[in-house]
Amino acid sequence: MVRHIRQAQCRQAHHERFISNLKIESKMKIVIAPNGFKGNLSAKQVASAIETGIKRALPEAATAIKPMADGGEDTVQVLVDATGGHLITSRVTGPLGGPVDARWGILGDKATAVIEMAAASGLILMPPDKLNPLITTTYGTGELMKAALDNGCRKMIIAIGGSATNDGGAGVAQALGVRLLDAMGKNLPFGGAALAKLARVDTSGLDKRLAECEIQVACDVNNPLCGPKGASAIYGPQKGATPAMVKQLDAALSHYADIIRRDMGIDLSETAGAGSGGGIAFGLMTFMKTKVMPGAELVIQTIGLADDLKEADLVFTGEGRLDSQTASGKTPVAVARVAKQFGVPVVALAGQLLDGYQVVFRNGIDAVFSIAPGPITLAESMAQAEQLTAAAAENAMRLFIAKHK
Repeated sequence: MVRHIRQAQCRQAHHERFISNLKIESKMKIVIAPNGFKGNLSAKQVASAIETGIKRALPEAATAIKPMADGGEDTVQVLVDATGGHLITSRVTGPLGGPVDARWGILGDKATAVIEMAAASGLILMPPDKLNPLITTTYGTGELMKAALDNGCRKMIIAIGGSATNDGGAGVAQALGVRLLDAMGKNLPFGGAALAKLARVDTSGLDKRLAECEIQVACDVNNPLCGPKGASAIYGPQKGATPAMVKQLDAALSHYADIIRRDMGIDLSETAGAGSGGGIAFGLMTFMKTKVMPGAELVIQTIGLADDLKEADLVFTGEGRLDSQTASGKTPVAVARVAKQFGVPVVALAGQLLDGYQVVFRNGIDAVFSIAPGPITLAESMAQAEQLTAAAAENAMRLFIAKHK
């Protein structure tokens, strides 16, 4: 027994000497840049748990916490926190036309607004038995943009994930002064179905302040507005569209694009990403100066992540699940691609590892760890997510230390 105790003491002393040498020789800096675990932990909570695990293994490590988002939930909070901005709540029109209180942010530069479409026009606002993309509107998102203009913002970042709409951004345009008229010269009602009756587009009332604005849209898909890969066919069903409704909505959006082409001389319906957010990207690109880019890249750019990665020795990233789609613009791979520009190794943690997750190894991630310690239910994993994430980070960190002894 005494011998075992002495051996353990020797191992601990050796580990402590190694840590001391590692700190002195490399001044080790670890960047922590995960996405949130959707429906469970925010990006900030995940990052904090990872830091806890790292510090257990290497107490003297210098950590830089940089919570991430990819244009979905948490985008506003992540960017506001990263830039020292502030949050605002505005009462706007919800997807079904009733009032909702939507939160948005102004970044630390006091000139940039960040808006999540889902806060005003999202599925999270819809009772399951009320899903109906024939009538849901993006008008409230347009009202948030107007509120940003009223607050002096001339740059906007709009995250368009999680929409309940399929109106091609018509509601946004209407909220900002565009008139969409039927054959009788009357304003169209809300919703994607109404676009089938569009006869004329009048942009004379479009808010003039938009001409001064730079608008960036976080978009992670390349779908066109219409057709078999368009907004209605691909995303309509998750918003409540039946097969018959998909055909109706697709025809209405096609007609909408035709009238815009005739009246405005613009045709962006085939542009990659035009169909995202139920076609809101198409509307934003059509009626105002807009740049569409992958959400995670937009966040990376806004928070200046590359500056931290230049000096890093190791990066931890992660998200709720890794699968074959993770390489398509999701946070872990987006972070890894920047890290590899500086030759920094990348570790990813995930709540779940699903089929095809190995694709991340071809996209800059060096090692992947599930937070699950063994057979465990999803409910158990979610209930213990912070503790499990910290434990997984500690194990990964100890393995990294052992590799460098």
